[in-house]
Amino acid sequence: MAGISVSGLISGSFDWKSVVDQLIQIDSQPIARLQTEESGNIDRLAALAMLKTKFTDLQTSATALSDSSLFSGRTASVSATGTGWSASAAQDTVAGSYTVNVSQLATTARLNGASTISSSLSATNDVSGVTIATMPTAKTVTAGNFSINGHQIAVELTDSLQDVFDKISTATGGVVTASYDSASDKVTLASNDASEIILGASKDTSNFLFALRLANNASGSITSSSTLGSANLSVPLASARLRGSFGAVDVDGNGAFTVNGVSIAYNVNTDSLSTLLARVTASSAGVTASYDSSSDRVVFANTSTGDTGIGVADTTGSLLSALGVTTGGTLQRGKDAVYTINGGASFTSRSNTLDADSHGITGLTITATTESTQTINVAADTATMKTAIQTFITNFNAVQSYIDTQSKITKTADNKVTAALLANNREVQSWASNLRSLAFSQVTGLTGSIQRLADLGIDFSSTDSTLSIKDSSKLDAALANKGTDVAAFFSTSTTGFASKFGDFLSSKLDSSGALAMQMDTINKQNSNIDAQIVTLNKRLEQQRELLTNAFLSMQNAQSQAQQQQTTLTNMFSTKSSSSS
Repeated sequence: MAGISVSGLISGSFDWKSVVDQLIQIDSQPIARLQTEESGNIDRLAALAMLKTKFTDLQTSATALSDSSLFSGRTASVSATGTGWSASAAQDTVAGSYTVNVSQLATTARLNGASTISSSLSATNDVSGVTIATMPTAKTVTAGNFSINGHQIAVELTDSLQDVFDKISTATGGVVTASYDSASDKVTLASNDASEIILGASKDTSNFLFALRLANNASGSITSSSTLGSANLSVPLASARLRGSFGAVDVDGNGAFTVNGVSIAYNVNTDSLSTLLARVTASSAGVTASYDSSSDRVVFANTSTGDTGIGVADTTGSLLSALGVTTGGTLQRGKDAVYTINGGASFTSRSNTLDADSHGITGLTITATTESTQTINVAADTATMKTAIQTFITNFNAVQSYIDTQSKITKTADNKVTAALLANNREVQSWASNLRSLAFSQVTGLTGSIQRLADLGIDFSSTDSTLSIKDSSKLDAALANKGTDVAAFFSTSTTGFASKFGDFLSSKLDSSGALAMQMDTINKQNSNIDAQIVTLNKRLEQQRELLTNAFLSMQNAQSQAQQQQTTLTNMFSTKSSSSS
């Protein structure tokens, strides 16, 4: 500390603490250099990590090209649009044009139960006790007005059906009368003068005529188009207004029946018709069960098409008999699809999906929706192939561009040189060169017409090291017509284009590969730097402590000297006064 004056330690004019800080700062410069070096290493690690990502993307796209099935893929298209037809082809489907004529579509079998399974509106022709609000028609009657021959008739929900009949007669002056026939469960409107009855008007607000299935027929007599009584789907079967009896259910109301050999249990006191039909549909019987209110019947329909039957039987009780399924039911058989291909022999299929099981063409599946003739074109799936190749080119170019950017050394106008993060990494730069060589080289051992990328119309750019499709038509033609040769070029094991790239990239990406080793070396360097910084920081702390203690000692020594000087001064001053 030569040249540093400490005379002001006691007075406080000398800031020795700042001096200590300055001295420590000077001695800290090696740490700053180490931290700068570590920061550069971290940036280089990030650059290598990004290169690893790009290598991985390139490896993935190379692996995709190594799949030989890629180049045997097929597309199938229907020549006519808007038909609803569709088609698909497997890898081994023979490419070509297939003319398919469907003369009959496959349909489902239906078991239509007997009509009129519900009780009629009234047991007799007297409907004075049938209230509009509770009348068991399929469609509930709404209050409002309806018209006959231009005369309005008002309907109240509290009216009986006979009340409405009386209103019709009154409104039309007795020209039109209405009556109910319990035997047919229908209503008839009759014109007493044989004139045509005209129903309805645009201002009607009640659906009475629709609910009773009455419609104009250009005559003087109109009768309901079908029976009017309807089953109640939401109440227990015992109260659902079914005409038939349930037979030998047990004392608790339990019974069972089978559909296509599947047993369906029910309870007439707790299950509604809606619940029962849903249970059949949800079972493994392979049918859908529904209630046709227009015909007042139950319908079972197979879920699959084809000429197959529907087997039903009562097991315990006679519910199916009461529903008219086993007594009076009629089976409407399903149909098989009938078709030809290229004008050949007829084929049949239980489904409208026509596959190799019926026509024998491997991998070809056609779904027909109309009885018509359509042309199915099967061709190489060049779009998927081309996408895979373009993905490889994109990832290859990404690697080349990235290494080029990270390896650049630039010089500004004022001769300032700037080196990118990997400018001094000759190994990484050699990888880019190796990849270009792999892409440019010929695949050995092939006998086909495709032996290098140039044979596919793919080559390097004239200005940089990136690949591009120079001749798209050449690539399309090769993919469409030389799929076997293209597959051999890309996917031949060990020696194929994709295999060579895969091997090279694996040697860099493996846990013990070159890229991992570089990153590991940098990580070790940073660990060593961290250790050096810790050691230097300890030394600086020791140095700070030594300097601080030294200055404190000097401060104490100077304080003692000052006190002695003051004592001596006081002594001499006292002696001088005594002599005087």
